[in-house]
Amino acid sequence: MKRPRRSLLIPLLVGVAAVVLFVNVLSTEEPRTDLTVNEFLDAVEAGEVRTAEIKERDQEVLGELRDDTRYRTTYVGEFADELVQQLRDATPPIEVTVDRQAQSVWWSVLISFLPILLLVGLMIFLLNSGPGGGRVMQFGKSRAKRVQADAPKVTFSDVAGADEAVEELREVVDFLRDPSKFQSLGAKIPKGVLLYGPPGTGKTLLARSVAGESGVPFFSISGSDFVEMFVGVGASRVRDLFEQAKQAAPAIVFVDEIDAVGRHRGAGLGGGHDEREQTLNQLLVEMDGFDPNAGVILMAATNRPDILDPALLRPGRFDRQIVIDLPDVRGREAILQVHAKGKPLADDVSLELIARRTPGFSGADLANLLNEAALLAARRSRSIIAAEEVEDAIDRVIAGPERRTRVLSPDVKRVVAYHEAGHALVGHALEHCDPIHRVSIVSRGRALGWTLALPEEDRVLRSRSELIDELAMILGGRTAEELVFGEITTGAANDIERATNIARAMVTEYGMSDELGLRRLGRTHGEVFLGKEVGHEPDYSDTVAAEIDSEIRRLIEGAHADAVTVLTTHRSSLDALAAALIDQETLEEADLRRLLAGVPRGSGRYGDGQTTVGA
Repeated sequence: MKRPRRSLLIPLLVGVAAVVLFVNVLSTEEPRTDLTVNEFLDAVEAGEVRTAEIKERDQEVLGELRDDTRYRTTYVGEFADELVQQLRDATPPIEVTVDRQAQSVWWSVLISFLPILLLVGLMIFLLNSGPGGGRVMQFGKSRAKRVQADAPKVTFSDVAGADEAVEELREVVDFLRDPSKFQSLGAKIPKGVLLYGPPGTGKTLLARSVAGESGVPFFSISGSDFVEMFVGVGASRVRDLFEQAKQAAPAIVFVDEIDAVGRHRGAGLGGGHDEREQTLNQLLVEMDGFDPNAGVILMAATNRPDILDPALLRPGRFDRQIVIDLPDVRGREAILQVHAKGKPLADDVSLELIARRTPGFSGADLANLLNEAALLAARRSRSIIAAEEVEDAIDRVIAGPERRTRVLSPDVKRVVAYHEAGHALVGHALEHCDPIHRVSIVSRGRALGWTLALPEEDRVLRSRSELIDELAMILGGRTAEELVFGEITTGAANDIERATNIARAMVTEYGMSDELGLRRLGRTHGEVFLGKEVGHEPDYSDTVAAEIDSEIRRLIEGAHADAVTVLTTHRSSLDALAAALIDQETLEEADLRRLLAGVPRGSGRYGDGQTTVGA
């Protein structure tokens, strides 16, 4: 109710200003001729004065002469009675009136201070109309939003693909509802719950479900809301937030993107006097300081737990650290069932098949996929979402929207077709590559063409054989250009970059090099000044560096030789694939099985790095 009363100040000041202006307009008179006292007395003796109004409060005389001239004159207060008597005795007679009304002191004060009041009112109005309306003078107050009891609730039934996280959080909810069951065994309520994982996996959704399930006051705030340009504001907001939570205890406080305020201390030039660090210090004290903070649970979410301060992650502060990882195939199917509610799906749409075709998709990606499918169906004036729209939506999410306006010349189209056919043929022939699901030369995003290979099951580990075959498949497009055209183009730039990164990781990180053995070469470290971005510092000699380069080259040339073997052996299948791509532009899995029927899986052979291909 404070805001409405404060907002009445502006209309009140405007009304007062209007009244004063109205009075001034009414009191506006025609111009008068100023006469000295002597000139006025001479006019009285000469009988030229018709009327005279004596205003004692202003010590002036107003009136008209007999020639209709309006005049004004002033006099000394001691001679007021004498002047009145002289006017009344004049010949011919003069109409004399005396105004003895005194001016109101309050009215005078109001007239004097009205400009100041108007300026103050204008300033308050501008401050209240700015960002954070009405809270400009409350910098230290918390901006947390309290979830209302009548707000639409999200419960654990709305969360899919994160069963382990739901079980962990359900225990927290049970503790808030019935703490006696746990306290009888000496258990203490956890002070903090940290949810971390890749973006889009449902961390904020889980926090909203806890708010809907717990039935206790739930305060939600973003980590960036604590930090301001004014020193001490963030710490003050933390204190105010926990004061509100303590008064409503038991309660839950949820801080989204806590890495904005919980970043590792000592990461700047300001030392401990930095505003963000002061905010973090106050947060640490509130969570587990000298004054016990009973009945308040702090939940936080981040996708960068590696940059959080160690003091924030220790037991006693964030007692529960829950990983919200990318969902597996069963989790993806459950998420699709949640987001498919309210969407009319055709009979040929299988959520199980979609789940198997979307490895690596997060919950947000799956929601976006079904939404894109619905948009495509509406764009095509259909009443239901068919499998065609779902397939196109998967392509849009993975590779971007089609660029039909990009017109390729016949020569460029032929190069792109052989490039993608090379990827597909090598990927099909090698045993450890993922099955090829779709090949297209329709431009999407920045790519002129693309080849989609989908694993048959979710992978947790990658073997050396799988990585070697993947190298060969990545280089299959470049190799096809060499064999067919005797010339190379810039289209393989991204392929070469990916192949180099994989080969370097095999040598320096995974210990998959026979020459260098089981060694970790080069150490990665986090520079806190740069937000713990990964840096690379060599811990080996120049001789070892040369050996690393040589081993990377051997792996890449061996993969290139393997691609040459596959494409040379099955050249007719390569030509058939390229011709079909030029004709149809996109080949589905059934088309690929038909065109590659003569190429058995596992027919490729890993090269020894000695084969070279000339132009």
